[in-house]
Amino acid sequence: MSKAGESGRKAPDTARLQATLGHVFADQGLLTTALTHMSAEGPRLESYQRLEFLGDRVLGLSIADMLFMRYPLAAEGDMSRRLADLVRKETCAEVALAWDLGAFMRLGEGEILGGARKNKAILADACEAIIGAVFIDGGYAAARGLVERAFGERLLKPVRPLRDAKTALQEWAQGQGYPTPTYTERGRSGPDHAPVFRVAARIAGLVDAEAQGQSKRLAEQAAAEAFLRREGLWSETMESDNG
Repeated sequence: MSKAGESGRKAPDTARLQATLGHVFADQGLLTTALTHMSAEGPRLESYQRLEFLGDRVLGLSIADMLFMRYPLAAEGDMSRRLADLVRKETCAEVALAWDLGAFMRLGEGEILGGARKNKAILADACEAIIGAVFIDGGYAAARGLVERAFGERLLKPVRPLRDAKTALQEWAQGQGYPTPTYTERGRSGPDHAPVFRVAARIAGLVDAEAQGQSKRLAEQAAAEAFLRREGLWSETMESDNG
């Protein structure tokens, strides 16, 4: 048997992977298919491509479901931006790396030598295939549980690109279960024709963050940004994305 055939047929022990996923497959063949790249020996339909197609749709539905429940006051546009950020291939590849999915994949010898176990495009596809396989094996509840475990923390992070600091702070507060932020004027200085406003961003149960600006609107944005920076949710990169 050729090396390519050996690499395609040999299936690693997936017990560790299933423990990481939090799902033990009733049909182990589904998991094997989800881990099989088209370069591995065997009929094309035995690769993960069909499961990837299904998993992509299950992922989108699961994330949309989670966003709808997590952010009850968010506008459709805000949820759409966040959904797009969470289901993109780069995010799926990050999840696959966290699962150490590459170590379990069935690949042809050429793909192995080419570094396919760390190829982000392949890992992203395999991530979606795993989701599709869990959906078939355990139903929507099992698949959504997998998505929530894998993508849940990312659900709470500000999306890219951020529209503005006030929107980002409101989204974060809702995601954490806090009330909607409020803004209170703390002072005003400067001449009448060029006043400077000092505003505090307030979230009940947390310490206020203050900032100033040449209008109340700008001061509120600055205060929201100060709050986000303090919580480690705003960076210079995010600021440049808004520029």
